[in-house]
Amino acid sequence: MSEEPVTECGVLTASPREWETAVRRAEVIGPLAGQDMVGRSAAEHAAAELGMSPRHVYLLIKRWRGGAGLVSDLLPGHSSGGRGSGRLPEQVEAIVRQVLRSRYLTRQRRSVAAVHREITRQCRARGLRAPSRGTVARRIARLDPVTVTTARQGSWAARPLHPAGGVAPAVTGLLEQVQIDHTPVDVIVVDERHRLPIGRPYVTVAIDVASRCVVGLVVTLEAPSATSVGLCLAHTVTGKRAWLEQLGVDAAWPMSGKPLALYVDNAAEFKSEALRRGCDQHGIGLGYRPPGQPHFGGIVERVIGTMMREVHELPGTTFSNTAERGAYDSDGQAVLTMAELQRWLVLAVASYHGQVHEGLGRTPAGAWEETAASSGWPVTVTSQTAFLVDFLPVIRRTLSRSGFVIGHVQYYSDALKPWIARREHLGRFVLRRDPRDISRIWALDPGGAAYVEVPYRTLSRPPISAWEHKAAVARMRELGRAEVDENALFAMVARMREITDTATATTRKARRDRQRRPEIQVRPPAAPAPPGDQGETVVARPFEEIEQW
Repeated sequence: MSEEPVTECGVLTASPREWETAVRRAEVIGPLAGQDMVGRSAAEHAAAELGMSPRHVYLLIKRWRGGAGLVSDLLPGHSSGGRGSGRLPEQVEAIVRQVLRSRYLTRQRRSVAAVHREITRQCRARGLRAPSRGTVARRIARLDPVTVTTARQGSWAARPLHPAGGVAPAVTGLLEQVQIDHTPVDVIVVDERHRLPIGRPYVTVAIDVASRCVVGLVVTLEAPSATSVGLCLAHTVTGKRAWLEQLGVDAAWPMSGKPLALYVDNAAEFKSEALRRGCDQHGIGLGYRPPGQPHFGGIVERVIGTMMREVHELPGTTFSNTAERGAYDSDGQAVLTMAELQRWLVLAVASYHGQVHEGLGRTPAGAWEETAASSGWPVTVTSQTAFLVDFLPVIRRTLSRSGFVIGHVQYYSDALKPWIARREHLGRFVLRRDPRDISRIWALDPGGAAYVEVPYRTLSRPPISAWEHKAAVARMRELGRAEVDENALFAMVARMREITDTATATTRKARRDRQRRPEIQVRPPAAPAPPGDQGETVVARPFEEIEQW
């Protein structure tokens, strides 16, 4: 294709077809023009993409660099009209390009002033006249936004600058992208002490997109929150051997490490301050699934969907819906505790890792091993607790002589003494608290360098959860207490626990009585259980004949 003649053409005079051509050229030429050198192969690739000769590609690169970095610079038959004709001397131009590449397009995010100082230093060292700061600023402004954002902030930060498109971003490196999602587990679990039904738990799953390996898994009874996301991340970044030994499971699960980026949906727990700050602290990119683009989270959703189908083989399953469950008595058939369900899931994951994945053409475990051997093993975290603290919910409080007060509960440690003396000048502190156990908090020191653990001021208080605390305060309000103090709060928690224990014991006794006298029925009998479910514990074979995730 021959080069078009140079004629006057602008934004207002260009036809829709000419404008579409210019936009397409800018998508291809812009990134090339930001490079110091454009090789022959890159030019030929761009030429094939644009349907022109490599020589024409170089002409367009020159036009882009000499213009203002606008789409209209690349309109067919367009001349820059002399814009940018005040070109820098070739030696100065080379210095500018080199400094922009080595100093500005880096994760250190140096300022325009710092870049201009370095250009001035190198020019003076060679006896050349340095360009003005305005010239350098204009040159930076002409750089391709996608190239600049990717180089300075990472590919995830540049994601909004790309069109949503119809395909998810390509991922090749281990933990380059980790997808996280959660769902209620389709099974009823029982408590450890009385083996009575306590409800459906939730599972949070993290999967490495490149290898399709499950890298993190957390089962909780609480609804999904920033804390459950943090727990799953903490499980992802640390080695799992000690955890597997604690569970009593003999299985291989070597997939661990710190993700480069997380990819999540737009649920509230994924937009919490705790998650954002934790990811910032550890250099983890945080990306969100474009609305209406389910394929961007399809990998983890397929994992969870297949996992739930396998769970339907367990006693106490709720199935996917009431129609599918029919007359099956999920509560009556429930036998698994949280720990037993967790062990079953671990074996299921280990089984999945060892099966050939249709999309990969090999096993996920093999893909992990091969990629790690060629590019290096991911970096893991030694202290899971220290990592998790950075993802716990954020609370802000001022410091008093007696420490911190959160929800009528006092926290104090001798480590606070140096801060108490100058508390008037410190403002509010950033505190972290685990909702599962509020017997301690972590206070960020004023310099932001580290967290200090601060326990209850009264150490004899029992550990309680944030949900127990909230319920106790609400109950006291119902009873007409205008003032809530710490002593009354913990007394109310103790009374509520006694009520729960008494109710549990009563229910347990009633169940035993019904088993001894089956003629007493409090509800219609359940339909006959399928073969293998007649009072025996069914152990499903994890992920056998599994469809590909």
